Amino acid sequence: MSLFEKHADKFNKALDACEKRYSWTAYTESPSSKIHGKELPAAGAEKFKSLLGQDFSMDLPAQQAWVGNEISPFTGEPLGIRYPEVNVAETFAAATAAMDTWRLASVEERVGVCLEMLDRCGAPEALFVNAHATMHTAGQSYIMAFAGCGANALDRGLEALVYAYKAMKDVPENARWERGFGGPEKAHLEKRYRLMPRGVGVVITCATFPQWNGYPAVMASLATGNPVVIKPHPNGILPVALCVNIFRDVLSKAGFNPDLVTMVADTRDEPVTMDLLKHPDTAIIDFTGSPQFGEWIEQNCRQALVYTETAGCNSVVIESTDNLEAMATGISHSLCQASAQMCTSVQNIYIPKDGIRVKGEQVSFDSVKTAIIKGVEQHLADKKKAATLCGALVNDAVKDEIASIREQAKASPFARVVRDSAPYAHPDFPQARTATPLIIEAEKDAKELYGDERFGPVSFLIRATSAEQALELATEGVREKGAITSHVYSTDEAFMCKAEEAYHRAGASVAFNLMGMPINFAAAYSDYHVTGLTRAGNACLTDLAFVADRFRIVQSKWPVNSVGPK
Repeated sequence: MSLFEKHADKFNKALDACEKRYSWTAYTESPSSKIHGKELPAAGAEKFKSLLGQDFSMDLPAQQAWVGNEISPFTGEPLGIRYPEVNVAETFAAATAAMDTWRLASVEERVGVCLEMLDRCGAPEALFVNAHATMHTAGQSYIMAFAGCGANALDRGLEALVYAYKAMKDVPENARWERGFGGPEKAHLEKRYRLMPRGVGVVITCATFPQWNGYPAVMASLATGNPVVIKPHPNGILPVALCVNIFRDVLSKAGFNPDLVTMVADTRDEPVTMDLLKHPDTAIIDFTGSPQFGEWIEQNCRQALVYTETAGCNSVVIESTDNLEAMATGISHSLCQASAQMCTSVQNIYIPKDGIRVKGEQVSFDSVKTAIIKGVEQHLADKKKAATLCGALVNDAVKDEIASIREQAKASPFARVVRDSAPYAHPDFPQARTATPLIIEAEKDAKELYGDERFGPVSFLIRATSAEQALELATEGVREKGAITSHVYSTDEAFMCKAEEAYHRAGASVAFNLMGMPINFAAAYSDYHVTGLTRAGNACLTDLAFVADRFRIVQSKWPVNSVGPK
């Protein structure tokens, strides 16, 4: 049985889910011992501990030394893990050499190998180790790391495989063609079509959610015949290294050169990202990270196909609601979840200065503000639940950003702090770098504060003259800085129609009246994540555009019944 046949049921279900856009997951989302028993979670924790303070063996080509300087956001201590430091030029040479056999494999063969990779990464024993690795590098809580960088990220990878398969299977392998040209005989030709990969793909993963964009990028390039060089963030190497070892093992066991997937690790002090981006053999770049660097790559790496997913000023416009408490709970959850270090976290909350209608009654701006702040406090009231929801700050830069914005707000005549940020006491990790949401009330003239993305738990309650102006300011922010998620709360159908049109014309997707669920959640197989129409990124997870240009088509043709390259 081939690997494609082995995973056919799961793959066909994913195909169906993508076509019909319903809720489904192919992997286990919960780490609960009620599902897995106690042995697997304990084994995952022990495996993670065994990696600390050790050299991480990867058998990568072109290794010349060891490198690594990761620090846990929860313990404040170095992980003490060193990874192979490789020669960039030799890594590219090895990847290029591995491509020749891989590109000749059938679509089903390549997709089958990729399905096996995802299956191995989605096995419980791998998920539990990955959860601890992600937790102690990205700052995510254990549950978030297990689900968000486990099952949810794997689903995005499988989704990318579906679209790669659809794009490639749209091209027939051969055809017979005939046409007359005025003479007595028709021309009869045999035609053959081949899919040719672009070349080496460089995947640059981020510090906070390395697998969320990593799996789709790797699957999209690898399935379409391209080797991949992965560059993890200097403080997020371990989760990537664990995956790379699985990828390489699957390739070897399937009879392919494992150098189709390699990794280049570095440190903040001695970065190698530019060497990868500017390498003449770099044909594809997938980047997740800051908007500034993402735009630089888009503008300066034109020798390669570039796919970016960065960030923007995610907004909420409040016009009216039938349930103030539920609305405030949903918004405040986003302000707390993963300490607002998600690309889907909301930042700018636009509220009419004269308030909103709640069940037909006018409620003041201050009442809406109070409800949101109360929602935050309720999420933080239970220390254990707060730790699960908030996690830790990924690095000191986030903490410094909070302090800087606080001081700017205090100095501004158009803003004031209405809820200050402070560390919360993590029940399991006393040394954890933590921070609760900083909430600032701002006039629309305080654009120097809210007009850019503020990474981390910083948000703004912006006073607009009306709901119409709130919508205008929010969509103006989309056009200027981009957005990945946008929310509107309204009971007025006419206003909702106007808001939908305004956000869509600005290039952003929009959600209405989400309550009783995490409003940050982006569902694989159903939600198109990032539109590619704003400065928050030029690529979408996942559509045909994300995969179709990673390969090109070459053809051969010759007369029927003649000698040809058969």
